Amino acid sequence: MDEASLYLSATTMAAWGPRGQPLTLRCDPSRAKTSFYGTLDLKTGHELVTQVDTMNAEATAGHLNTLLTTYPDVPILLFWDRAPWHRGAEIRAVLEANPRLELLVFPTAAPDLNPQEHVWKARRRAVSHNHTERRLPGLAERFKTHLTSTSFHSSFLDRYGWYLVCPEST
Repeated sequence: MDEASLYLSATTMAAWGPRGQPLTLRCDPSRAKTSFYGTLDLKTGHELVTQVDTMNAEATAGHLNTLLTTYPDVPILLFWDRAPWHRGAEIRAVLEANPRLELLVFPTAAPDLNPQEHVWKARRRAVSHNHTERRLPGLAERFKTHLTSTSFHSSFLDRYGWYLVCPEST
């Protein structure tokens, strides 16, 4: 699980333009943004997404409850980072009420370990880099639709020997 913010202002990856002519890219001067919680099912590649205005412990608890509802009656091992909105009374309440939800916390400053970070990178490249969308809700809808309609297969479980340690989970 991880979080990402989406801004209306496009980021430039690469752009083609006529030789000898200046390239003009539209830039939105506002800092309009929306945020997403994303949880990647490492077995299926399915993405669970929640869109929020603000990332905080209350929003995180809401996404955790959505996760628990989406995957009822199965144990869940959730990998996440040390973001400040992963702490607080709301989070403790969800964890205490749901012992089937266990956490594995990544080390500080280790985004490359988190498979969800790779999902964000791929989706930004596909949707929000070099975009021409003029309204944030339209861009956010395209971003969310792309996340939920595309499978993202990760080598995380194979790379870290998960199936050797837990062969019954294959």
